[in-house]
Amino acid sequence: MIYKDPTCNVAQNPTPTQSRFPKSSRFTLVIAGFDTCPGSRTQDKRMGSVGVHIVCVALGLLGLIGIIVCCALPQWKVTSFTGSNIVTAQRSQQGLWMTCVVQSTGQQQCKNFESMLVLPSDLQAARALTIIACMVSFLSLLILFCGADFTTCVENEEAKPKMSLVAGVGLMLAGLLVIIPVSWSAHVTVREFNNPMSTGSPNMELGACVFVGWGAGVLLLLAGGLLCCFSRPKSGGSGGTAKYYSNSATAPNKNYV
Repeated sequence: MIYKDPTCNVAQNPTPTQSRFPKSSRFTLVIAGFDTCPGSRTQDKRMGSVGVHIVCVALGLLGLIGIIVCCALPQWKVTSFTGSNIVTAQRSQQGLWMTCVVQSTGQQQCKNFESMLVLPSDLQAARALTIIACMVSFLSLLILFCGADFTTCVENEEAKPKMSLVAGVGLMLAGLLVIIPVSWSAHVTVREFNNPMSTGSPNMELGACVFVGWGAGVLLLLAGGLLCCFSRPKSGGSGGTAKYYSNSATAPNKNYV
């Protein structure tokens, strides 16, 4: 199939036979699905990549906000009013850094943990992993913003996919780092809640920060997965060849001896 494409500038890929024909008489040949005018197709790919990067930045920001909320608020464990526990005048809350008591009147009193060495192992690990996840997600978002297609921080087009790929791996790592401590803390809380031997203190159940942490981890994993899928480095080969023909021009005569 031979057709004339006015939007294609074949001068960008010069061949030895182009000098024989005038510019106005050049035609484009598409053979077996090979498009000799990749300009529009490249622009469409760039627009799609911009949309993916914007979505990933939004998901990464939501995930980072979720990690900060989990790290700051004392809502990892809350008092459960079940069974013989009928004292509802106050409610206990426990987080990574403090424990709080909320009165029925709305007054709240909080106390920081005195020593980190007396804390359980799941709480110590949750502190470290949550802080690391917050730092990794922030650095990954910074790299993604610099290497995204909708910014001009990096002018090298070959380096942008590599930066986006690194940012995607970092976001996935941050998602795993926040899911691990949240799941560990949830497992310990459920085990203690179902333990029939623990009758001294009121039972604790899962707080809001546990669910926020799971949601933040899923968002970070989703953003990192999208970046890893759509930010592959560009290959050098084009995958096919094409020839240009013209009906109005002929090859110069050659004299053979």
